Amino acid sequence: MNNLNLQLDGIGAVSAPLQIVLLLTLISFLPAVLVTMTAFTRIVIIFHFLRQALGTQEMPPNQILIGLAMFLTMFVMAPVGAEINRVAFEPAMNGKLSATQALAAGTPPLKAFMLKQTRDADLELFVELSKEPLPKSRQDLAMTVVIPAYVISELKTGFQMGFFLFVPFLLIDLVVSTTLLSMGMMQLPPAMISLPFKVLLFVMVDGWNLLVGSIVRSFNV
Repeated sequence: MNNLNLQLDGIGAVSAPLQIVLLLTLISFLPAVLVTMTAFTRIVIIFHFLRQALGTQEMPPNQILIGLAMFLTMFVMAPVGAEINRVAFEPAMNGKLSATQALAAGTPPLKAFMLKQTRDADLELFVELSKEPLPKSRQDLAMTVVIPAYVISELKTGFQMGFFLFVPFLLIDLVVSTTLLSMGMMQLPPAMISLPFKVLLFVMVDGWNLLVGSIVRSFNV
C-alpha cells in the first residue's frame, strides 16, 4: 500500500483535492476582503451618492453600479495584484514558498496600498484602542490595526466626495422648488421637474467620464 504523502510546506506540492479545499476556504473570505481591503468601499459609496443626488431611484440598477465598481476596483488594484502575484502567488504555486510564507510575502504590497489611503488620526485611534506599543513606522503596524483604520478612512473620503457631488444637484432642486413656489404651483412635485434638468446637466458635462476619472485619481497607488 502506497503511503499518502502530502507535503504541506509548499502549495505546489499539495495534492489536488487538498488544494481545492484550501481554495474554497479562501473564496469564502473573498467578499470581506473585496469590501474592506480594496478600493471597492469608496467607489460604491460615491456611486450611491450619485444616484441619490440625481434622484433616479433605481437607475442605474444596483447590478450595473456594483459591476462597474468591481471593474474599477480591479483597475485601481491592478499594480498591487501584480506585485502580490509576483512575490507570493507564483512562488507558492511553484512550491518555492509555504502557505505561511506566501501569506507573509503577499501582505506588504496590500498593506502599503491601504496605508497610503489611511489617515494618521485613524491609525492612531486603533493603535490606542489596541493598547499595543507604538511601532517605529507605519509599515510595522499590524493588519488588525491597519484594516479597520483603512475602512473608516475610506468611509470618510467617500462621504466627502459624495457631499461635493451632491451640491450642484441640490442647487438645481432649490432653484426648481423656489420657481414653482413663486408661481403658486404647489401641487406639482419639484422632484419631477428637477429630474430632467439634473440628468441633462450630468450628460452635458460628461458626468461619467469626470466622475470615474476623479475616483481613480483620488487613490494614491
